Amino acid sequence: MTAALLAKGLDKRFGSLVVAGGISFELPVGERCALIGPNGAGKTTLINLLTGMLTPDAGEIVLNGEDISRAPPARRVRKGLARTFQINSLFPKLNPLEATTLAVCERRGETGDFLGRLAARRDAVDEAYDILKSLRLDGVCRRETRELAYGQQRLLEIALALATQPKVLLLDEPAAGVPKEDSGELFQVIDGLSRQLTLLFIEHDMDVVFRFASRILVMVGGRLLLEGTPAEIANDARVREVYLGSAGHG
Repeated sequence: MTAALLAKGLDKRFGSLVVAGGISFELPVGERCALIGPNGAGKTTLINLLTGMLTPDAGEIVLNGEDISRAPPARRVRKGLARTFQINSLFPKLNPLEATTLAVCERRGETGDFLGRLAARRDAVDEAYDILKSLRLDGVCRRETRELAYGQQRLLEIALALATQPKVLLLDEPAAGVPKEDSGELFQVIDGLSRQLTLLFIEHDMDVVFRFASRILVMVGGRLLLEGTPAEIANDARVREVYLGSAGHG
């Protein structure tokens, strides 16, 4: 079976600083994979390489069997690779249904006089509503974005990414800023998304990682230290030493 996403020998340097060295991994369709590592390990750099925000000096990125190593970010999105961005300052006066419908229309190339013709875009509105419902945002879909709880705003970021109809979704700390008592619920919603959707997420909360990830990639110093199941990672002495602390996890 073709991997949803494949990285082979990714290298990236800024002068003498190696920010990504020989990174290789494979994500099967439907994987819930966590990317962990100490601050400065290169996690966000890897996300930027995968999405085209940075160009690798060497290596390949293959999405659903197609080499996208040199494709611009917009083309990667059209091919099915999406990431979330923080949107706290975006669309503050739009409600989630309007914002997500706009994202659906952008994917279809149908923006134009968007707000003035919203009623005429019933199919786009319906698609947007279904996306919001899948993220449990249907109950707040007509509130202004700026009025939403922070965790709901993070889910709205995901809704906007889902509007591009991705096959692989990259989440850079989706629970950042969300109260710890709410982050588990947020990840429960994320984990409930379609099993045809492959997820790679950066997360620092090890309780969340070990609860929701089916596999974990560990980065240190711009390199992939190891990958494995949550049990394998929790029991690895190198991980305990460099990241989890000498006591390990649970």
